[in-house]
Amino acid sequence: MVYKQFWIVKKSKDKQFLIKLGMNLKSLRLQANFTQEQLANEIGVEISQISRIERGLIATSVVTFYDISIALNIPLSAFFDLDLED
Repeated sequence: MVYKQFWIVKKSKDKQFLIKLGMNLKSLRLQANFTQEQLANEIGVEISQISRIERGLIATSVVTFYDISIALNIPLSAFFDLDLED
């Protein structure tokens, strides 16, 4: 298994961004009819990492999002189509 880096986020502004990003990931994953387990297995990470990303608990690399975009067959940009105003 390839190690994928992630970081714990503490800043409030960054935290809000990660929560929205994670919610968007979850929505896109469900639209593609993937479970967290299926997605984790597809990209070679632990299920808990997918869960933590979706809950906005960790920041992960763009490479991980790229791998997810391939697995879900969606454009990478779909993850970042966020309303950051609130």
